[in-house]
Amino acid sequence: MCHGANVAFAALSAAGTITSGSVMVPCPWFSEAAEMARANPSLDLGVHLTLTAEKLHYRWSPLIGSSPASGLVDDDGYMWRDVASVRRNADPNAAFEEMQAQMERAFASGFDVTHIDAHMGGVLAPEFCGEYLRLADHYAIPALMTVSLSAYGPNNHLAGVAESQFAEFVQEASRIGVPLVNRVLETDFTRPKSRRISPETYMMMFAEVASGDRTGWYFAALHPNAPGEVEVIEPHHSHVRTDEYRIFGDNAYSEWVRSGAIRTASMRSMRDEMRSTRQRS
Repeated sequence: MCHGANVAFAALSAAGTITSGSVMVPCPWFSEAAEMARANPSLDLGVHLTLTAEKLHYRWSPLIGSSPASGLVDDDGYMWRDVASVRRNADPNAAFEEMQAQMERAFASGFDVTHIDAHMGGVLAPEFCGEYLRLADHYAIPALMTVSLSAYGPNNHLAGVAESQFAEFVQEASRIGVPLVNRVLETDFTRPKSRRISPETYMMMFAEVASGDRTGWYFAALHPNAPGEVEVIEPHHSHVRTDEYRIFGDNAYSEWVRSGAIRTASMRSMRDEMRSTRQRS
């Protein structure tokens, strides 16, 4: 999303405590992420398909342009601030064109796209999810999809979507060979600044998940960010992001991951397995 997120991803990937990341292509600091990827092809980077720009002043517009006819932009020419507005106004064809443009810019920038996922869950809405999976099928890459809507932790932006609606897309994902996630965990953005957390908080959360279904695939959607600019971009939640940067760079947490307490996987390996399975079938 911003320079501090890029800094955090580079540092934590090198430390081995973050196994993949996803880039918001329309954002101002995308070119830095692309430069990082070209310089270090081992980075595991996907595309965080983006149809919203929710910040107060740090905004972005669609790659395909800001024509009101697309329904993708507000009165100021930026992407809508919330998913409900996108669902209400966007032309699904324009949304697909924008998603595809984000993919093509990512590929053209020179990095090896390992997967796709959804900013604020926007492209998982029923108006756009079919096209989201169409991209996964076309590029033969995993699209972050859970076994049910309730298993997708950050589903608060999808109010009004029924499980039955989402189930249709789960079936389609299975049909095209997209691996399904048992559950998506997400950063707790409701945590007040007064409640400081330690690495043990995350260790306990992940250990609890790992103690359940050992064969399942769980996705932790985390938001570590180096300090310096995010405090202005997102003043109410910046402490949550910078705390995650501190925690995942902590020696105790790094040693805990290296101990094998949890088994981590890369999106690149899942993409390669998906492609191999498709070729065999």
